[in-house]
Amino acid sequence: MATFLYKLGRFAFRRRRFVALIWVALLAVAGVGAATASAPAADSFSIPGTEAQRAFDLLDQRFPGANADGATARVVFRAPEGESMKDPANKAAVERTVHALRSGSSQVDRVADPYAAKALSKDGRTAYAQVSYKVTGFELSDASKDALKDATEDGRDAGLTVETGGNALQAIPETGATEVIGIAISAVVLVITFGALIAAGLPLLTALIGVGIGVSTITALSSTLDLSSTTSTLATMIGLAVGIDYALFIVSRYRAEIAEGREREEAAGRAVGTAGSAVVFAGLTVVIALVGLTVVNIPMLTKMGLAAAGTVVIAVLIALTLIPALLGFAGARALPRKVRKAPKASKAPKAPKAPKAPKAPKAPKAPKVRKVPKGREADEAHGPRAGAGERPNMGTRWAHFVLRRPVAVLLTAVIGLGVVAIPATSLELGLPDDGSQPTHTTQRKAYDLLSDGFGAGVNGPLMLVVDGRDAHAGESVKSAAARVAKKVGGLDDVAVVTPPTFNKAGDTAMLNVVPKSKPSSVETEDLVHDIRSTTHGIAQDTGAKTLVTGTTAMNVDVSQKLNDALVPYLALVVGLAFLLLMVVFRSVLVPLKAALGFLLSVVAALGAVVAVFQWGWLSSVFGVEQTGPIMSMMPIFMVGVVFGLAMDYEVFLVTRMREAFVHGERPGEAVVTGFRHGARVVTAAAVIMISVFAGFIGSSDSMIKMIGFGLAIAVFFDAFLVRMAIVPAVLALLGRSAWWLPRWLQKLLPNVDVEGEGLRTQLADTHADGGADASNAREPAAV
Repeated sequence: MATFLYKLGRFAFRRRRFVALIWVALLAVAGVGAATASAPAADSFSIPGTEAQRAFDLLDQRFPGANADGATARVVFRAPEGESMKDPANKAAVERTVHALRSGSSQVDRVADPYAAKALSKDGRTAYAQVSYKVTGFELSDASKDALKDATEDGRDAGLTVETGGNALQAIPETGATEVIGIAISAVVLVITFGALIAAGLPLLTALIGVGIGVSTITALSSTLDLSSTTSTLATMIGLAVGIDYALFIVSRYRAEIAEGREREEAAGRAVGTAGSAVVFAGLTVVIALVGLTVVNIPMLTKMGLAAAGTVVIAVLIALTLIPALLGFAGARALPRKVRKAPKASKAPKAPKAPKAPKAPKAPKAPKVRKVPKGREADEAHGPRAGAGERPNMGTRWAHFVLRRPVAVLLTAVIGLGVVAIPATSLELGLPDDGSQPTHTTQRKAYDLLSDGFGAGVNGPLMLVVDGRDAHAGESVKSAAARVAKKVGGLDDVAVVTPPTFNKAGDTAMLNVVPKSKPSSVETEDLVHDIRSTTHGIAQDTGAKTLVTGTTAMNVDVSQKLNDALVPYLALVVGLAFLLLMVVFRSVLVPLKAALGFLLSVVAALGAVVAVFQWGWLSSVFGVEQTGPIMSMMPIFMVGVVFGLAMDYEVFLVTRMREAFVHGERPGEAVVTGFRHGARVVTAAAVIMISVFAGFIGSSDSMIKMIGFGLAIAVFFDAFLVRMAIVPAVLALLGRSAWWLPRWLQKLLPNVDVEGEGLRTQLADTHADGGADASNAREPAAV
């Protein structure tokens, strides 16, 4: 692989105009497709194989006019203190509002009058009108949303408090200025890392091009493939992070090759051949983790994973081709000023007129001998030969520190992560509803008004569908529905059971059940299970099956399905990645250590998410206005994404150690060499990824905010505690055993030459024969 990528890097460098033109053309095509595409589709919560989904499908078949998937809105009216909604003036204001709602948009299906539907609270001060639409929330036109907002003004003008809940007012999530701040921080980190504006700008430029192509393609296909706006937001988040990181590693390796005296084209080829190999395998781990989300069989999660995986693939291809092409355009401007000035000074090879100073060679020998004892980092058995006159950097110092105290570092990191993970034991899962909205929004105000006037359960009614087509002889749907209503009405947490509504064929009935508890409570979840077990007995007696659905029941089924899928998903993803890392590192213990370290970081990240979003710790710092259950998809989504990203740092850092070990360094020396070359870059990459993810904490969407925080804190734990502390500590304790691989397994596993050993041998042979690599002698630091 290294040889192929080496040739690809040189080709991209030589044919840079052609390569750049291809990527610009792809960006233009994707942009045109996005600009001409129809509006994004609605978020889909279809859950194949669950009872709630079967009930929704049955409703679509038996109640064609019910439009169960259509958007809904609840306009809630509250009379001033001392007044009632039955007062003539207040009633007239409500009726004007209902008329305005019915006539305000052609997308309105029906509006339930509060007085006809008896939607009045016991104290008479609260009423609500249910608005049903023919289309989904994201398909609602701006005119329909404006008509909904304008209709409420009649009630407000009459002195009533009027608020609107439901999904009709849902909007595309906004991230605000924090996303821009995250990118700005990334730019600062890149400038500090590279010391050159052009070099710092390349990763940002290529990442934005990759995200532009990926997100534009998602937008262009959103209507065809039913992709929601959340899909493109998450693809942007992950695409930016990995795009910057992958480019960062290629550019860093290119500059290191230039520093060793390579010609620019040769340096580009070697950078892509070595660091590019790591990019390919790091990208593969991310793609495996994201594509693996398909095993959960939740369409929304599957689409999010596939779209993000596609963006990662684009980021990898751009790093391998566009980066070397742009390095060719950049020339010397991609190098630090000191390096740019050095070649000019070295143009004085014509000044060998002073060969009279051949006696000077004896002088340099003396300092070399003195520098060996001064090599304060040539640490006993662990100390690598840092190179003549090379000052140890922070990564080298840290590696020596860990190698001297591996047990203390290991225990400190593991115990620290364990303490942070403690809140994860109190994890409560659920899907966001209006009760999780910020308190200043009209949706949250409507939710609270309904809870005060009718009880918390009215915000999450359950829908029961009684299917009588297979009823026993002599049994009718009416009698079965009546038995269901009576039995369910007698359950502890049930507030109201509405009379059944029958379809035209008379073979299916629909009932609404209002719980006493709020939708996201444990009591309501238990009620769903109780109803299902109760109606199962009725089905055995009558043959009429009862299905429980509604948003609340759907949330319960989502949580159950995600819990059931977590173990198979982990087994699939970790298993495939374990095999992949065995191929990369030619070791059994290194991949095992990588997987265990990942589990530590992801559990600790879940603990932090629970502490902030469920318990409310530091909630004001992160802009969390409302605490509550953690989104059901969060754990499995975070497991998938964080696993892929965690393996990025494992590959980039440990590959350099493996490379040093393969070339003859002792295990301790290899660890220090890996840190000397990789710690600075991995640190910069982690800070960049954290800042990009943290930029999404400012999103108006609670799901995006939670995912942004979770991914940012998980990368922090994994990069700085697991990869920078636990990894070197474990490798120090294992010694040569870390790189052990049974002989029979060595024969089975393909040798992909990630370290570039085969490439070096090939280039060395070519150089010995006076081949292409001899160009290095011609132009030691050509720019």
